[in-house]
Amino acid sequence: MSYENVIVENRENVQILYINRPKVLNALNEQTLLEIEAAVKSFAEDTNLSVLIITGSGDRAFVAGADIEAQYPLDAVQGRKWGLLGHRVFTLIETLEKPVIAAINGYALGGGCELAMACDIRLASEKAQLGQPEVTLGITPGYGGTQRLTRLVGPGKAKQLVFTGQRITAIEAHRIGLVDEVYPHETLLEEAIKMAQLIASNAPIAVRYSKVLINQSIQINNDMATTVEAGLFGLCFATQDQKEGMGAFLEKRKPVFQGK
Repeated sequence: MSYENVIVENRENVQILYINRPKVLNALNEQTLLEIEAAVKSFAEDTNLSVLIITGSGDRAFVAGADIEAQYPLDAVQGRKWGLLGHRVFTLIETLEKPVIAAINGYALGGGCELAMACDIRLASEKAQLGQPEVTLGITPGYGGTQRLTRLVGPGKAKQLVFTGQRITAIEAHRIGLVDEVYPHETLLEEAIKMAQLIASNAPIAVRYSKVLINQSIQINNDMATTVEAGLFGLCFATQDQKEGMGAFLEKRKPVFQGK
């Protein structure tokens, strides 16, 4: 499938998805959101691909936000529809069975910060800036920002960031738990690929189950969560990967996982 606003690049079993509107700092409009959705679905269906990296084209922005020109004329009904589209796409990323890494190579503001938070792991360039500045435009975060930000940094810090609309540096984002690692700008993508390949070297079913369990840990009570964990833990023992992984450990060799 061909796209206008995203670029897809495969590096063996890792896929890189570039948001590609550099003239507007990769701002999200409807077409871009729909292309992200289509690309993510295509990635999910490709059994040869294990990990997705999302980043921005150009040298200045991951995604600077949702396209303000596209949002300005909306009424309340259209605004809700616009918000639901973003929720649909970002929930797809969050609940995808395969891991997703955000390589935040510049501005990640508003919808861009929300896109990064929908990913499993957030790696940032030292030049990156993050924030939820929607209140400075007369709106609230609309693509899950109030929810995911609160889970990541706690309600007090989330309120501070959302109420003030201020941007923070990658270093501060790392300090408060909004990003997981910070790298020199020029090595960010290389580090993201390295991490993706490390993840891809592990048992695919075990990684997939682990993502499901970690995501559920913030949505269900502990008794139910541990029951679900025990169930998926048990199912791992029905896989060839479990026999291969433990057999390789006992035989002191590197495992070769088949995702079966």
